[in-house]
Amino acid sequence: MSETSPTPLRLGRLLLTGAAGGLGKVLRERLRPYANVLRVSDIAALPPAEGPHEEVVPCNLADKAAVDALVAGCDAIVHLGGVSVERPFEEILEANIKGVFHIYEAARRHGVKRVVFASSNHVIGFYKQSEHLDAHVARRPDGYYGLSKSFGEDVAQFYYDRWGIETVSIRIGSSFPEPANRRMMSTWLSYRDLTQLMEKSLFTPDVKHTVVYGMSANRYVWWDNDAAAHLGFVPQDSSEVFRAKVEAQPPVAPTDPNAIYQGGAFTAQGPFGD
Repeated sequence: MSETSPTPLRLGRLLLTGAAGGLGKVLRERLRPYANVLRVSDIAALPPAEGPHEEVVPCNLADKAAVDALVAGCDAIVHLGGVSVERPFEEILEANIKGVFHIYEAARRHGVKRVVFASSNHVIGFYKQSEHLDAHVARRPDGYYGLSKSFGEDVAQFYYDRWGIETVSIRIGSSFPEPANRRMMSTWLSYRDLTQLMEKSLFTPDVKHTVVYGMSANRYVWWDNDAAAHLGFVPQDSSEVFRAKVEAQPPVAPTDPNAIYQGGAFTAQGPFGD
């Protein structure tokens, strides 16, 4: 059940891709109240369906025909699927770039009008931590993964402009049980706030293509969500309760990317295979 709404709105069938991943496992449980049937998918093995209100459909996002069949009969899509870390471009291409195109093509063919796209803070990862950003700044991806999420935001905009498919692109910060380091004190997104943001993204009318930063009400933040105020997202949690634990860690060198860039270590990973 939602922690922000006692009687959540419901869809007929909601598709969750990437359901075997870290956030996919969290959202598989938390999105159940929002649909009569939750269809979950991943290329990795998934636990069996938990009753008649859940469907498990394995799918390789690089397979266009398989994605088309996956989307058939769905009313909305939460698209988390793909490689979620920095990897060689060839791996990113198959899962993240082909995958997001196949999701939107299937949405167009089957009349799905709402997508929630798991974008990432890594689309703006090369900005300095001293800079304060809104949703309209030029993107500065910090790697192949960030490039793929930037491409996904462009796909979302195109499919809205051309076919009226509405999307909320959530530039997820760092969604874990608690922040693991000093950088995450600014980027942390609690599971409770993630769930609220998913609810707002699925059910807020007339979102067109909205870009929103996925962060909790942290004390020091780098991002401004004024452009997404129509979602009504009001985070309830803050990383501040973990400050003493995080600051007990050894200090980070001032030359460490984790101390300089909003994307942290992603700015220094790769190239691969040289």
